[in-house]
Amino acid sequence: MESVLRNQKAALYIELADEYLRQLGYTEHGIRHVKIVASSAYHILKKLGFGEKETELAALAGLLHDVGNLAGRHEHHRMGALLAKEVLEELGYDLRDTATVMTAIVVHDESEGVIPSPVAAALIIADKADVHRSRVRKVNDIKGDIHDRVNFAATESDLNIDPAARIITLNLVIDTRISHVIEYFEIFLTRMKGCREAARRLESEFQLFINGLRMA
Repeated sequence: MESVLRNQKAALYIELADEYLRQLGYTEHGIRHVKIVASSAYHILKKLGFGEKETELAALAGLLHDVGNLAGRHEHHRMGALLAKEVLEELGYDLRDTATVMTAIVVHDESEGVIPSPVAAALIIADKADVHRSRVRKVNDIKGDIHDRVNFAATESDLNIDPAARIITLNLVIDTRISHVIEYFEIFLTRMKGCREAARRLESEFQLFINGLRMA
């Protein structure tokens, strides 16, 4: 994972992708986000007993999953796969491992509908679980954007993996003075369904708790 962060091309792609989304008014998708996603994807597979190869590939996919945003939000997952290929080839990864990461990046977009590998499943859950106020850029102007409101309202976000029960749990604390829980589901319902499908691919169950109450 550290080799990717030290790679000049990867670092630039992550920076430019986040800057483009900043100009579009999106929440943070830069180094903070990708490091959290990479770490979460790694630990999901690690705790569920997957081998070092798959856990490493999940971390790589987490670091590079959003680089395609530098060429525009539309189809960013497909462009991201191609840019990730450049980086991983430069770093000397073999073709099969590179292809596994590429496919995971493509299918992290919930519209794809197929989850072909544990690496892809871990990436989906890790990416969708990063809901937190630290992602909000315009903290003084959150009323007009539901994504900003929901993320800013999320004061705590904790992803837990129970390997014995094979349960993956996302625990959120949402300040309802800032955003009602229903707003979370307005923008994240499809993503949570994707997490359930991803957990099934890992022979596990996905659960969502908000303010101590189980929602899924």
